[in-house]
Amino acid sequence: MPGATLSRWTMSYFAVACLMLLAGQGLMVAGYGYPAAAIGAPETLVHVHVLAIGWLSLLMAGALLQFVPVLIARPLVGGRFAAPALALVVGGLGLLVAGFVALSGLVDLPPLLLPAGGGLLLLGFGLVVAILAATLHAARPLPLPARFVALGLAALTATVLVGATFTLALSGIVDAEPFARLVADGLGLHAALGLGGWLSITAVGVSYRLLAMFLLAPEIERRTSHAAWWATALAIGLIAACIPLVLLAVSGVGLLFAAALLLSLVAALLYGGDVLHLYRARRRKQAELNIRATFPAFAALAVCVLLVNIPAVREGDGVAALVYLFVFGWLTGLGLAQLYKIVAFLTWLEAYGPVLGRAPVPRVQDLVEEGRARILFLIYYGAVAAAALALLAGAAGAFRPIVCMQLLATLALMREFVRTRRLAIVPAALRAPDGAVRPHLFLPLSLSRR
Repeated sequence: MPGATLSRWTMSYFAVACLMLLAGQGLMVAGYGYPAAAIGAPETLVHVHVLAIGWLSLLMAGALLQFVPVLIARPLVGGRFAAPALALVVGGLGLLVAGFVALSGLVDLPPLLLPAGGGLLLLGFGLVVAILAATLHAARPLPLPARFVALGLAALTATVLVGATFTLALSGIVDAEPFARLVADGLGLHAALGLGGWLSITAVGVSYRLLAMFLLAPEIERRTSHAAWWATALAIGLIAACIPLVLLAVSGVGLLFAAALLLSLVAALLYGGDVLHLYRARRRKQAELNIRATFPAFAALAVCVLLVNIPAVREGDGVAALVYLFVFGWLTGLGLAQLYKIVAFLTWLEAYGPVLGRAPVPRVQDLVEEGRARILFLIYYGAVAAAALALLAGAAGAFRPIVCMQLLATLALMREFVRTRRLAIVPAALRAPDGAVRPHLFLPLSLSRR
């Protein structure tokens, strides 16, 4: 990553995201939400949003603050707004969750919490989009990975706007029939824009650059890569077009949605071919753990995109298992695998960047211990597959113990991240050369020294 600079708040985004992932899995282990409650129950919406916003979206936002400048070789614009954006998103998520808890009847809280949370999330994600969009705008024409990111930001904007509309309708503040129709028929569109548009398309775009960089493979924009971008752009456009159709009660939503899913399958196949090409063209013959731990995530993506194109699966009881595999197999698996490398790299840059060329320093791979982490990733993916099968089979009794194992594996992986930040694995002789900096766990150095 030549010329890379540190995003001051990325590690803070990662820390909050990791806590939210633990909280989301902890709720499932405690039996809160699906499958103990209905798939659309307020209890289920609590852990869905803790995971989708708290974990996946904050992880992605933190990563983009660091990697968008790398994708376009330009500095971040408006980086000083990253901390307020984080505070707004966390505050908005807290109010949103409180609103869902009130809807469940567990506590008596005012219905205004839902739109208040939606408003704060709109402001927080609006700041994130503004920072990244301004950064990308300065680098036009964009390279292909950055175009994927721009498309993901458009999907994020649409997702948050639809979600804010949901909060107005669910709280009863707006009693218009079109909004009620959107709540009734637009949940799948909201999920597709968020999980497929914002999170997956952005992950694909960033991975084109990161995989080439980590594998030491040539960065070539192939025709298949451009075709994948067009297929995803058309798919997102079709899903977005469904929203006014739902609001106006116009027919054709099912047809457009099915066409979007088919385009997603085409895009996934093209992307898979590109990943295979990168892997075969690599100059680093021995792939590091973060790459090997990504393979099961790619497999989960392929299975999910293939199965969601089968109407009997996406409209039947198997949809919960499919969503689980998509969220924890594809998005979370990819996130944890890359976080394993990103935390080490950012820590290395922060700690030893000031003394590079002036003193012996460890390699990035000296900050991690792959043997133990490899076992943890195996346990994690095994638990995800078993939990998805338990949901598919309707074995709710087996689901919670399996998710408990998944939670323990996640917790152990996060312990590895903390050990990396503490430089605990670095050989003692190289740990602290003169002039090196000892990073703080998640706050920027300049802030924690005040």
